[in-house]
Amino acid sequence: MSWLPGITTPLAAWFFALLIPLVVFYFLKLRRSRMEIPSLALWRSVIQDQRVNSPFQKFKRNLLLLFQVACLCLLVLAAMQPFVRGDAEQATYLPILIDTSASMAATDAAGQSRLDAAKDEVRDIITNLLSDQRVTLITVSDTAQRMTEFTDNKRVLLDALDSIEVDDVPSRPEEGLQLAQALTRTFQINTVRFYSDGNLPTRPDGAGEPMAVVDFDLPFDLQFHKLDDPAANIGITAFNARKSGEDRWDVFVRVEGSEAAQTAATITLSANGEPVGSPESVVLEAGQSQRLVFRYDSVDAASLQIELTPDGTDSLAADNIAFLELPVSRPLSVFCPTELVAYRHSLEVLDDIELLPQGDEDPNRATYDLVISDSRDDRDREASTYLLTGVVPADLEGVLSVSDGLTSVIDWQRDSSLLQHVQFADLDITDVPSYAAGAEAAEIEQLGYEILAHGDTGPLILQRREGPELSFHLLFHTDRSTLPYRVGFPVLVSNLVGIAKEQANLSDVRGAPTGVLPTLSLDADQEYWIVGPTEKVVSQSSGPDGTLKGISARDVGTYQIQNSGDVVTRVGASLLNPTETSLHGVDRIHFRELTVDASIETASMDRPLWHWLAYAAFAVLLGEWWLFLRRPGGVPV
Repeated sequence: MSWLPGITTPLAAWFFALLIPLVVFYFLKLRRSRMEIPSLALWRSVIQDQRVNSPFQKFKRNLLLLFQVACLCLLVLAAMQPFVRGDAEQATYLPILIDTSASMAATDAAGQSRLDAAKDEVRDIITNLLSDQRVTLITVSDTAQRMTEFTDNKRVLLDALDSIEVDDVPSRPEEGLQLAQALTRTFQINTVRFYSDGNLPTRPDGAGEPMAVVDFDLPFDLQFHKLDDPAANIGITAFNARKSGEDRWDVFVRVEGSEAAQTAATITLSANGEPVGSPESVVLEAGQSQRLVFRYDSVDAASLQIELTPDGTDSLAADNIAFLELPVSRPLSVFCPTELVAYRHSLEVLDDIELLPQGDEDPNRATYDLVISDSRDDRDREASTYLLTGVVPADLEGVLSVSDGLTSVIDWQRDSSLLQHVQFADLDITDVPSYAAGAEAAEIEQLGYEILAHGDTGPLILQRREGPELSFHLLFHTDRSTLPYRVGFPVLVSNLVGIAKEQANLSDVRGAPTGVLPTLSLDADQEYWIVGPTEKVVSQSSGPDGTLKGISARDVGTYQIQNSGDVVTRVGASLLNPTETSLHGVDRIHFRELTVDASIETASMDRPLWHWLAYAAFAVLLGEWWLFLRRPGGVPV
């Protein structure tokens, strides 16, 4: 840092040459006419003026000249646009990233949010922009949005800054950094500023402490400006329900407090607007959490809402409410051909299942929750979960083939939801799936399949998710193995039923987080209107399969799905993010090759001086006006 002021336009110094004609003007004043008079006693002052007009005579002191010289010098200095150098490096093109995730709405003891604090610092930068500096504003939450182009128009920048609001979503800083990196292809960007509370996605370091890690290579110098810590906070971080009986739901709520101080609150559960049970009171030590369980008895669909009322200071309001949609209580609809005797025997002993078909007179259903079959044609039945045994998927026929022989399972994913508590050791299989010539496991994974179990010559069990549908493929037929005679077979079927119930939202239901609403199954090829909690209305069309997906949910609240003016369904979106509720801010961000430390002190910026010089020039003009226009006698010698 240099104590000498900087100059933005040094070429403006040529205007100092205007001093020459200004001084010459005083040497070349209009000469008086020559006259003969009897005496010069009364004309002594006239003689002195004549000497001033002589180039080689010392002219008397003249305040008018001094005022005009001072005014001209001040104006020329202002035109040179000097500035006081700050601590931060001067950048011609400066992207400013502003964190707008949910935690940026947290307030301090004075009631100021951290977003407003960031705006104050950015507003100071915009106000003091130099003539050769350009700024672009970028908001960063779970996505990045460029608010302005590179510009020095302070009005445009300030209007864009004032329009920035918080999104009730977690933060993903790499989105904004990638946008800034894209700008480097067009502009010479050496420095990027990031204003955030440091509440970023973390993972434990070697000592178990949270560490912010961003998978990104920095092509520029990142200045990470961390805002002050907010006041204490308590919020809801989990909200889900599990069916525990034919008409009973166990509702689970997790409440967490920030590390700032002890927190307390009252928790109230309501269904369709009516209270359920009695409110619960919680008191949490700093950084602690507590799990609450409510009971709700109903066989009908219901909209649950959990509301937290803080007893004292609470700096974030977005995590004080959460929503959950309970489906109609009904049995799981399962299609399983009568030929698959082993599967049907395992299914018949399970509760809350409607097993089809039951006889030749059973009508075909339009949809099922679970389809178990050994025929590829049954894959065309509409369901949310499938298990096909002894069938190679059509798109893998060129990669895999099945031959007669003997194989066994050599490895399987024990943490898979389908294979939990299932032992495949010493299992004999007479169908031998194997790779085609030149084929590899990578080709299967590229098609969206995950290998759950491997055999001697190839994969044995595959899993694939396509939107809301989940399918499992046993590449061997279970009747051509010893699996149906093992204890693990009914366990596998029970796991499959549990997965199907989750897929159909019949057993475990979780509150939808903000960001994007879950996929909705509605009428095909229809135009729907989505009305959010802020009354913002957007339209979106359902696909040919009747799914409506990708609905943006940037705010906590209830979203109405309307068709022709009628409300078709409602979906609530909740924050439900422990990181955002904790308000924990890191002091360091780890990138791929380097680490960036946070700067808590506000960096002093380059501050222009030209307006102060212009004000001084104006003051000199006022002084000249007062001395030489308002005083009729002029200035005495």
